[in-house]
Amino acid sequence: MSKRLRTVFFGSGPVALSSLQLLSDRFEVEAIVTKPTTEAEMVKAFPDTHVFAVQNRHELETLVSRQNFSSSFGVLIDFGIIVSQAVIDHFPLGIINSHFSRLPEWRGADPITFSILSGQPQTGVSLMLLVQAMDEGPLLAQAPYNLPASITAPQLTTDLIELSDALLKEVVPLYVQGIITPQNQLAATIGPKEPTYSRKLTKEDGLLDWAKPADVLEREVRAYAEWPHSYTKLAGHDVIVTKAQLSEQSGAPGTIIADRKQLIVCCGSKSLEILSLKPAGKPEMTAQAFLAGYGKRL
Repeated sequence: MSKRLRTVFFGSGPVALSSLQLLSDRFEVEAIVTKPTTEAEMVKAFPDTHVFAVQNRHELETLVSRQNFSSSFGVLIDFGIIVSQAVIDHFPLGIINSHFSRLPEWRGADPITFSILSGQPQTGVSLMLLVQAMDEGPLLAQAPYNLPASITAPQLTTDLIELSDALLKEVVPLYVQGIITPQNQLAATIGPKEPTYSRKLTKEDGLLDWAKPADVLEREVRAYAEWPHSYTKLAGHDVIVTKAQLSEQSGAPGTIIADRKQLIVCCGSKSLEILSLKPAGKPEMTAQAFLAGYGKRL
């Protein structure tokens, strides 16, 4: 299909913006629907495209009912607003949602973080047709992604944006031509068939609980690297732990084992060696640099 397909894009935030920047080189974007908080960014990135900002489901319904969109389908990535059936039905081929997990695995708001937290070896991207139920729509395609042991949430996000873009550009033209048809999610998934659910994180999620096993905390450091961060208090100072690895040391949870080269905190099982950290108001530094400046207070 040589002609560029025409679509309306629904999305807000940096993941949506990055995805749209990639998508726009293959698709003609008729309009962008976003939130007021990201309207200026979208306008700056796409000055020649109509950008509409809505705050809730009602405003979205009103917008779509009043606009004469000609696109046969929409694309939705990280939108954050409930989309009603009336909006979905406006598009003859529906709205295609790119979700960053192997649905029905990690339905919900934050599949990337929970893929890392779980310790699973593989995640992926799912293209599904939007329905009113949360992430329960039929699948058009899925693509797997093998999780490196040291992957952080920011890097995984970047990789899945690129995987999503490749999948959209391959699959959407085939769907429009009728070559690919939607399949039941539980029957077609390449991942586990039992649904699991992610949620929005809170600031409190980032507090390091030394009673947890060290492997759980190590995954938290990687999963929370962008937000809410993994934080604790060391040497009387609030710090964010930015990089850590497992240690075989053992002791009562919260016990600090430190010398000039290593900073280790005992956990519920094994220990966590802190490799780099960021004291409040200071730049990120290695554990050795922190020990040189604060070690006497430990």
